[in-house]
Amino acid sequence: MRAGEETSSRLCEADVHDGQAYDADASRRAPSGGTPPGGHPAPSTGVPAGPLPPPVPGGPPAPDVTLSTSGLPPWLNPVVKVLDTVQGRQLSRFLPPESGGGRQSAVLILFGEGAAGPELLLMERAGSLRSHAGQPAFPGGALDPEDGDPNTTGPLRAALREAQEETGLDPAGVQLFGALPRLYIPVSSYVVTPVLGWWRTPSPVGAVDPAETARVFTVPVADLTDPANRATAVHPLGHNGPAFLVESALVWGFTAGVIDRIIHFAGWERPWDRTRQVPLDRHA
Repeated sequence: MRAGEETSSRLCEADVHDGQAYDADASRRAPSGGTPPGGHPAPSTGVPAGPLPPPVPGGPPAPDVTLSTSGLPPWLNPVVKVLDTVQGRQLSRFLPPESGGGRQSAVLILFGEGAAGPELLLMERAGSLRSHAGQPAFPGGALDPEDGDPNTTGPLRAALREAQEETGLDPAGVQLFGALPRLYIPVSSYVVTPVLGWWRTPSPVGAVDPAETARVFTVPVADLTDPANRATAVHPLGHNGPAFLVESALVWGFTAGVIDRIIHFAGWERPWDRTRQVPLDRHA
């Protein structure tokens, strides 16, 4: 099992066992964006860019990890603004240790535009796995040494590399435009950088390893913001968090938490019934 595959499992598991990982007060703060399409363009800082490592002789060219908001579709403007305004405490009550400890990892939050409008790329774990079988997640995993400095472009390279390894995505068609503040998973000591990208040139995607991934799919943003598709996932141990019932899948845990915060702070959230509950299996 690759380190990245293990990380994807740990991220989902840790979110459940950490309980209410996302700031309960954040939902009462004013969002910073607007209803797509629209919003106001703003520069993105995210993770600072750095020099590319030399390409491996005979291997594919190193992916472009330059952060740029140039040429993004207008409906992404509220998300760009979120990158410049949101603080870590508005996303989670767990922040990385001041000591700098923890295992560095990254996930790719890839926005595209399909027949139904703006969409997000997700993957679903294989049903035969012992842990979190069938659970949707962002592509992502732990940083490898060749990804470089975890404080500069390492997370950007790791997000693209893992997405390519898990979904077959062509990194050349992805424009990275920022990263959210790092989140911390105390139970597994993972420090997670959510990297945001625009699927400028879509490429074919699918499950590279069926033993690990059941399918790769996209979800329209309109479906994620539809109140009819929203619920609160409740674990038998008493923990709960946001969930989405989309594309014949239940999106919950770490992935749903991040999507929930992006939707909220981008100003895309619509009132939904938080008392609507979806029970999770004890082994989820």
